[in-house]
Amino acid sequence: MEAPARPAATIMLLRDGPDGIEVFMVVRHHAIDFAAGALVFPGGRVEESDQELAAGACPNPARLDPEALAFRVAAIRETFEECGVLLARPLGSDALIDAATLKRLEDQHRAALNAGSIGFDAVLGSEGLLPAPDLLVHFAHWITPSTQPKRYDTHFFLAEAPIEHLAVHDGREAVESVWITPARALADTEAGRFKLVFATAKNLEKLGRSRNVHQAMQTARGASVVTVQPKGSKLDGSKRLLRIPQEADYGGTEFIVDFMPAS
Repeated sequence: MEAPARPAATIMLLRDGPDGIEVFMVVRHHAIDFAAGALVFPGGRVEESDQELAAGACPNPARLDPEALAFRVAAIRETFEECGVLLARPLGSDALIDAATLKRLEDQHRAALNAGSIGFDAVLGSEGLLPAPDLLVHFAHWITPSTQPKRYDTHFFLAEAPIEHLAVHDGREAVESVWITPARALADTEAGRFKLVFATAKNLEKLGRSRNVHQAMQTARGASVVTVQPKGSKLDGSKRLLRIPQEADYGGTEFIVDFMPAS
């Protein structure tokens, strides 16, 4: 039987660096059963609590339906859990939380949130905060091939990293973190330093077309997101031929890859 694709969300956290646009990425723990040891963007499953927050107090200036808003809430929560960046504002404020408030939240609640002993709504409520989904720009939508035993229905979002928020991996699911240009991430993967699943590699390639954060965000705002669910056929050894829609704008429709689970 075909495994169900679990809803998931991820943020491509961006900043401008000396060599162009940079994205924050983490290396997943080798004991994780999904993309173990791979270089990925922070993210994870959409939880029931994300759906509840999206249907309740979460700001919704774009008037998204609750399901679409829940993906954004999950992306914001996962980014706080995995790298300590929190895209949230004090109630009634247009400014993101400051570094002192973020440090207090990390010290008091991040470990408990990661352990599942406290909910994200409680973390936000402790400081009178609301998520800031308007800071996220929809970038991509990928669904794991139907042949895989563990499948995800993942929405990718772009967000500019707040200057005062220091991104650091959690040391649990993620064991290493790096700010890196898309070109460097792809080159280091080619050289054997990193592993990338197919979706991550293609989204890095697309992101790398932009020179800076402003261009990347503006391009994404003006583009249509086309759902990608690769269709594959086996070649020699571990290689696969993967087919994706031309309209998704990844520079082609057929790609030969060395197969990794979750590709």
